[in-house]
Amino acid sequence: MAFQATIEMEFGARSDNGRVRENNEDSFRVVPELNLFVLSDGMGGQASGEVASRLAAETIVAHCREAEANPSLPIIGERIDGASAMANRLASAVRLANQAVHQAAERNEARTGMGATVVAVQFADERMTIAHVGDSRAYRLRNGELEQLTPDHSFIAEQVRQGLMSAKDASQSKLQNVLLRALGVDPEVEVEINEELLAEGDMLLLCSDGLTHELSDERIAAALCDADEAQEAASRLVELANQAGGGDNITVIVLRHAPKFAGAMAKIGRWFTGS
Repeated sequence: MAFQATIEMEFGARSDNGRVRENNEDSFRVVPELNLFVLSDGMGGQASGEVASRLAAETIVAHCREAEANPSLPIIGERIDGASAMANRLASAVRLANQAVHQAAERNEARTGMGATVVAVQFADERMTIAHVGDSRAYRLRNGELEQLTPDHSFIAEQVRQGLMSAKDASQSKLQNVLLRALGVDPEVEVEINEELLAEGDMLLLCSDGLTHELSDERIAAALCDADEAQEAASRLVELANQAGGGDNITVIVLRHAPKFAGAMAKIGRWFTGS
């Protein structure tokens, strides 16, 4: 008898002001029916950061929903050679979000200079696409090893990549928040796309820099490994970041991949997902 396996993603999410900020400029959206997860960190002061991140997340979700209903929906910007249709659509959504944030800032002087980072992931079959702009990150935990999948678009990260600064000095620099790329700053933005194959048991983490400025990769990996459920991991990471100082807003989305078997193997499929 043949059994068909389909992707099942367990997910958990949490967002917190942290211990210093009065308001939360982070936004996130989980859209399981589209296998779409979006996290955005706003900037711009006062309420502008909240506006930018919310507008970015909502625009990306709306564009992907519209494309699901109408696959012939035009792509915003140039197609990326060699990238899948899903990757090109997600890049299109991020470009549209950039336009939305930029235009909103132009219409209101009080919001001049507002912007946002974004990291978004979408799944289809055994493949995932990650789109990002800025320094919100995507990580993968596989066989106990944590790997950062998104290079930061920041001044400090570029200094490290060029060998001009050590990782230790970078972690202590006061210029960590200087971005080289963000949504809304210019009329157009370059979206970085990464496509990866999923493996059984993979855990994925999307997070704002409020998490990574407080916790090392080792502490993040340990929290992911110790958690029995995705929501438990998300809550634990936020708690640890607050315990470490909570100097910024903290937002995390945790995803765990496991196969779900159809037909006579349904009970085994549920065992694999921990339910």
